Amino acid sequence: MEVKPGHKQTEFGVIPADWNIAPLGNLTTKIGSGITPTGGEKVYQKEGRPFTRSQNVGWGTLLLDDIAYIDEQTHATFSATEIELNDVLLNITGASIGRSAVADSRLQGGNVNQHVCIIRVHGGSLDPNFLNFFLLSKNGQKQIDSFQAGGNRQGLNFGQIRSFQIPLPPFHEQRAIAAALGHMDALLAALDALIAKKRLIKQGMMHELLTAKRRLSGFSTEWETVEFEDIADKNIKWSITGGPFGSNLKASDYVSEGVRIIQLQNIGDGVFRNDYAIYTTEQKADELISCNIYPGEIILSKMGDPVARACLVPTTDRRYLMASDGIRLEVDAKRFDKRFILYYINSIYFRKKAVDASTGTTRQRIGLKDLKTLPFIAPPQPEQEAIAEILSDMDAEIAAMEQRREKTRLLKQGMVQELLTGRIRLV
Repeated sequence: MEVKPGHKQTEFGVIPADWNIAPLGNLTTKIGSGITPTGGEKVYQKEGRPFTRSQNVGWGTLLLDDIAYIDEQTHATFSATEIELNDVLLNITGASIGRSAVADSRLQGGNVNQHVCIIRVHGGSLDPNFLNFFLLSKNGQKQIDSFQAGGNRQGLNFGQIRSFQIPLPPFHEQRAIAAALGHMDALLAALDALIAKKRLIKQGMMHELLTAKRRLSGFSTEWETVEFEDIADKNIKWSITGGPFGSNLKASDYVSEGVRIIQLQNIGDGVFRNDYAIYTTEQKADELISCNIYPGEIILSKMGDPVARACLVPTTDRRYLMASDGIRLEVDAKRFDKRFILYYINSIYFRKKAVDASTGTTRQRIGLKDLKTLPFIAPPQPEQEAIAEILSDMDAEIAAMEQRREKTRLLKQGMVQELLTGRIRLV
């Protein structure tokens, strides 16, 4: 393969000629981890020196909601593991191997345990933020994975970490790359905060609208209380019914294609989870016709978590078959707005009723008989429609923001690949 002028072929592929590659050990003043204090969690304090564990190191972010603290006396015995500003923290054991983040002022002067490695770089030769982005990149994670025998991700030792090969642009270019990717991270964080804020606003709106604490203009009629089974369309057979007994639908009935079976894991809290699919034959679906469910209908879960969560059946197939823990609900469209019903089912008000009617200690379960008799409070249909419209608009706004966030994430992912290989130069 011909290498264009100004570039060279390396283990990372073609990179700019003025870039170097060096082992991480040559670029650092410290690579090491700590220990857990004698007594473990019993010695943790509510304040003091922050004590960083693997759960506090995310994918490029610090997760400090459950940060532990140790007292000064304990800290004094861990002087070799004291965190300095801009140390790179890398998880080296367990399921979170490879997650890394840069220490900020919140962790400065604290310590790490044995599951977190401190990587302290030479100033002027390797930028810590550049290193962090590289460790999280495809090439960085590939090196981390190469030391995990059989893909078990058992652990990294300090010698392996020192051997990591790091592509080295000129220092000023490292800082420019880190700044550009940091800007993308800040944008993603801002979008996350905005999405979280919009969800809280929607939650507050649901509280007001679904409890009649706030009535929309033009509506004043009393709300009625019905039993849950009254929502179903009585003119449709099996409009509220559960899935088949487990003995009637076995693993031996599964096939590679045919009628899709909606499993418990497909039923999200207001969202159909499409990442798991199994099928049965048309003949078996016909045999269990009373347990069939159709596009656009509501399906609820008998089992937690949470119990009685519901979503709409997707419109991609002509029909589906429920597994044993599904409940079909075909709403009486002459009296109820389906979108309103779905919002109310997934609200904290109806959920509490469902939980109270559930059985089980380790995992809650509600039976169809108990579900049918739960009280359900609803306004007249025109007000249901108006409420559903407001909440649907808010969902659409949140979905648009989530789509924007995903596009931003993909853009950053592409930037990482281009910038960390020198395909795009910033300086």
